[in-house]
Amino acid sequence: MQHCHLWIRPPVVRSVYPPASRCRLCASRRSRLDAPVIWRKLLPADTASRRLSSAMVSWIISRLVVLVFGTLYPAYSSYKAVKSKDVKEYVKWMMYWIIFALFTTVEVFTDMFLCWLPFYYELKIAFVVWLLSPYTKGSSVLYRKFVHPTLSSKEKDIDEYICQAKDKSYDTLVHYGRKGLNVAATAAVMAATKGQGVLSDRLRSFSMQDLSSYQSDPVNSGSGTTQPAAAQHRTRTMMRSKSESYKASS
Repeated sequence: MQHCHLWIRPPVVRSVYPPASRCRLCASRRSRLDAPVIWRKLLPADTASRRLSSAMVSWIISRLVVLVFGTLYPAYSSYKAVKSKDVKEYVKWMMYWIIFALFTTVEVFTDMFLCWLPFYYELKIAFVVWLLSPYTKGSSVLYRKFVHPTLSSKEKDIDEYICQAKDKSYDTLVHYGRKGLNVAATAAVMAATKGQGVLSDRLRSFSMQDLSSYQSDPVNSGSGTTQPAAAQHRTRTMMRSKSESYKASS
């Protein structure tokens, strides 16, 4: 018995993409297309959450460093300098506080507009450490090279501007204070007049009720007095008629 073996060649499926060894770009595209859709959607959110968590951690660390090493430690050192009456330490910490005041002023704007920069909070920590370090003496360097020359050259202008601002602020305070008192006085007068009007309306309503009741009482009393008079007149006429009839019969 002869068996007939039929061999059918399977169809050749040609891939659209070339082998990975020939083109790495196409291979990476093919791997991305072969990945599930769910993972492709979740990967950007995962990276964004990681970035947000890392930014929050760096923000918390920077705030702690600025609070402890940039505020509390210099405050205690300033207390020690005032207590010991050491002029060098006193001048040192005064320069530091001037630089730190400028730093906190600039920090308000940089936190709003430059917080997205990489390593922003780490740079803040490094800057605070540089200011406090006894080796670098950053606060004294900044004060002597930049702050002191600038303030000394514009000291008169700044003093005049401060005096003008004080005078204007006092005048504006007095002006708006007077306006506020006038508004409060007018409101009190209007409330008093409205209260008097309501009270007078109530008194008028009560007086009208009293007059109406007073007018209704005499009518009732007059009717009450007229009824007994009519009864008496009737009895008198009846008595007269009876007496006349008795006389006529006699």
